[in-house]
Amino acid sequence: MDNNVIAYAAIAIAIFWLAQRFMNRKAPRATVRAKIDAGAQIIDVRTPAEFSSGAYPKAKNVPLADLPNRLDKISKDKPVVLYCASGARSGQALRILKKAGFPDVVSAGGIHDMPR
Repeated sequence: MDNNVIAYAAIAIAIFWLAQRFMNRKAPRATVRAKIDAGAQIIDVRTPAEFSSGAYPKAKNVPLADLPNRLDKISKDKPVVLYCASGARSGQALRILKKAGFPDVVSAGGIHDMPR
């Protein structure tokens, strides 16, 4: 294999990895707390089974797999705080909502990252 091809592939992988890390960044806990205190909608993007095993107070379950078809269940007029189990799905949900035009949305990360 040509060394240039290997180098370009390595660069592409590095750029993809960095982009994913940047886009999945969770908001600081103080920011999440401020948004919740200001009346943000709290959206749990875990599965219904995960949600039924314990959820953040006042959270609404909109599983990530259903999110693109249930955007009408989330108001664009209020801040949105997203969370899941680890932060990966809430990062994906963040990108979906931003692309759909939600102006004030943050990913808190996982449920254990949510302020108490």
